[in-house]
Amino acid sequence: MPPVGIDDIAIYVPRLCFDMRDFAQLRGAQYDKLKKGLGLSAMAIPDAHEDTATMGANAAARLIDNNSLDPKRIGRIYLGTESALDGAKPTATYIMDMLQQKYASQFGAHSFQHCDVVDMTFACIGAVDALHNTLDWVARGGAEADRIGLVIFADNAKYELESNGEYTQGAGGGALLIRHNPRLLAIPDIWGVATTPVHDFFKPRREVSLRSLVQDVVSVAAEHSAQIEDGMVDRILANLPGSDPSSDVFANDTFMLHKDTPVFDGQFSNRCYAESVTNAFIAFAAQATAAGRYAPEDEDILSEQWARIVVHLPYAHQGKRMLPDVFRQDRKKLPMWSELEAEIGPAPERLDFPDSAAGDAAFATAQDHYRRLIANTQPFRTFVEEKMEKAQRASSLVGNQYTGSIFLALMSVLASDYNEQVELAGRRIGFCGYGSGAKAKVFEGEVRSGWRDVAKNFQLFEQLADRRAIDADTYQALHRGVRKQSVIPPKGEFVLDSVGGPEGLTGQRRYAWVAE
Repeated sequence: MPPVGIDDIAIYVPRLCFDMRDFAQLRGAQYDKLKKGLGLSAMAIPDAHEDTATMGANAAARLIDNNSLDPKRIGRIYLGTESALDGAKPTATYIMDMLQQKYASQFGAHSFQHCDVVDMTFACIGAVDALHNTLDWVARGGAEADRIGLVIFADNAKYELESNGEYTQGAGGGALLIRHNPRLLAIPDIWGVATTPVHDFFKPRREVSLRSLVQDVVSVAAEHSAQIEDGMVDRILANLPGSDPSSDVFANDTFMLHKDTPVFDGQFSNRCYAESVTNAFIAFAAQATAAGRYAPEDEDILSEQWARIVVHLPYAHQGKRMLPDVFRQDRKKLPMWSELEAEIGPAPERLDFPDSAAGDAAFATAQDHYRRLIANTQPFRTFVEEKMEKAQRASSLVGNQYTGSIFLALMSVLASDYNEQVELAGRRIGFCGYGSGAKAKVFEGEVRSGWRDVAKNFQLFEQLADRRAIDADTYQALHRGVRKQSVIPPKGEFVLDSVGGPEGLTGQRRYAWVAE
């Protein structure tokens, strides 16, 4: 069976960015901590005409154009996103609609009609799930069928203003071309998976009472010097048109709200990330060893067989904070680990803590501390520098892309090694994907001989250098959605044209292609 994998990658990053120096000044934060501690230089910000669907469609169009693809030959478009635009209609259908508009004159009005499209959502690992499924679909068809699939990822990583997650924001879209005999990366069917249902990060439907909503409005009015009389909230509630059949706004005592911004516990989420990836790595190592992919003398340090390690990066330095457990797991039976233990002490054991909730908390804290001890050792620092540093470079300039972060990191590696004339052909790249909720997947890719011919066209860092930095007022206006006019007039891209209005149903979204 010929190999299946990633033939090409296209990325789309908004042309606006907010510099972390300006963010630090806006929030009274320490820039050195953001830059040196977390690796943050700038965050990508969508313009007024951009959303999840436009970013994904723009990336997909680039991939189609770069490879001269006939849309009628694309059998699958699977979208990984946690920024879906609707609770029922897949965002992938909006992307498909935009692509049909753009290519109608060349390939016909219904050139994607027989393409299977769907959204896959599992927090930040949704695009890895989409890749996993599309690889299986291409392989099942056999080389003779020559199936072609697109995996798209698109997200707007948005947090509440002034929250402790705001500095990790970012946005963007991308697309992977999946087929037999790929030029870029062959991906064997060996996957380590670890899933644990937890509440570390989620976007719930939130219930708000009508009374509290009216009270908030009245309070804001009072803050702006409006004359507020006693009992005004009760009088407003008594006069709302709830009994009017034509009014669907005030017919209930509560509202169900869905917000783009998450509810999260950052410290707990970090623990879930570290533990999930370690368990998935253990599962992957067992499968890879059983499949004979490593010679006996190599089995002890599997991760050393990876030329590069690519992980989900909600911020640039997150990966090196999450991999100490994997580093230890892969080396704990070797003499070198005995030497490290003499330096930092043994790992904490659950049996050393009380069997109680307090004991659980104390054990988790001890594990966090031990990860930091490992991270500060010279062997681990060398490991990060050799295996992970190049993956951090683009993330530092973009911020969190949610489902796309791991693939932005992959492009960052390939673009950096191409620019530095490093030869990767025949070497392996390890992948550690993570999605809150929580699930991790560990897999690997074999770099193909034609990778340089593909990577030379990425122009990743050139794209990131050609962006406009916005000021704090513009950033906050775009974040709140109160700015309706584009900062940069769209050109050669898809745009959100309208939502709802007299010509369509409530919330109906319309998109258009704006030519050069």
